[in-house]
Amino acid sequence: MAERSSIFDMIGPIMIGPSSSHTAGVVRIARTAVGILGSIPEEAEITFYNSFARTYEGHGSDRAIIAGLLDFATDDTRIKNSFDFAKEQNLQYTFKAVGSSSVMHPNTIKLNIRKGEKSLELIGISTGGGLIHIEEVNGFTANFSASLHTLIILTQDIKGAIAFIASILAQDDANIATMSVSRRGKNDFACQFIELDSNIRPFSLAYIQQLPWVKEVTHVNPVR
Repeated sequence: MAERSSIFDMIGPIMIGPSSSHTAGVVRIARTAVGILGSIPEEAEITFYNSFARTYEGHGSDRAIIAGLLDFATDDTRIKNSFDFAKEQNLQYTFKAVGSSSVMHPNTIKLNIRKGEKSLELIGISTGGGLIHIEEVNGFTANFSASLHTLIILTQDIKGAIAFIASILAQDDANIATMSVSRRGKNDFACQFIELDSNIRPFSLAYIQQLPWVKEVTHVNPVR
């Protein structure tokens, strides 16, 4: 027999929990981090800011973030028992709360996650209705929604890099919806965050990856 719906199952994004901001959005932030890391992490440090810092336990955001780190979808009934599943998968995690940050949006989460030698720092905002905004990835300003196919391209900061990547995508008939470029300093590393209306062909992705001035390419599917 199917589980009966309750007042806590909202109409809008299909989700488990009392609030799209505190559950669906939180799950999607964590799933985005998993998509960038490339696997479910072994360790996670989770920092809730401002409003989230005061409400994350009562509103189930703690269970939601762990569920997302286990790559559970927003409508997965296992969210309610995500701590148990984290224990089964040996996911070690800690929570921190920063209740008064003037520079952070009220619904901000910072994730520091690790799998083997690979690590990731991500700052995300749950903006309401299950929507999210990824602010930073590994210290680079990101500014993407995770609702489209997203390329994250770490390159050397050289002249013409942006135009060259854009030309490859144009030849692939992959329309750029948004692009944000951040760099650590002149002639240092730069990171391109490109949201696409359609997926890029594997051949084109492989071509970008082998360019001598490209250090790393990550493709993130739309996060539900």
